[in-house]
Amino acid sequence: MAQTVSFRELARQAKIRVKNGFWEDCKEDLNERLTLAKQLGMNESKAGRYFKDKVSAEILGEKQDDFYLKVKEMLLKDGEVSDAIGRLTDKPYYESLSYEEKQRYTLSLSEKYLRALERFRREIEFDKLG
Repeated sequence: MAQTVSFRELARQAKIRVKNGFWEDCKEDLNERLTLAKQLGMNESKAGRYFKDKVSAEILGEKQDDFYLKVKEMLLKDGEVSDAIGRLTDKPYYESLSYEEKQRYTLSLSEKYLRALERFRREIEFDKLG
């Protein structure tokens, strides 16, 4: 269940970030990474969006979901494999489903896998910048 945070608490956290120079550090880090991306011939706009999204996730305290971590581990260990959906399928759950439910589950799993794969590719491309 999501934890609600009061407006006052959010303001307090923002004030702490400003006092500690968080934004100046972020701007400096972003400029360094964008310069490096330009030198390496990467798309600066894409790199900028990627790093801004990472900062936003850090501020919001977002954690990586278990599914993504499982996909990432599989990709790092074995690369892109032809049986990725089969490896990611929860076998006991899958066997308990009707034919139609199995089709929906497989489609949903493939969509999640494709999103995780795209995220992984972005991370691999831009994480080498720092």
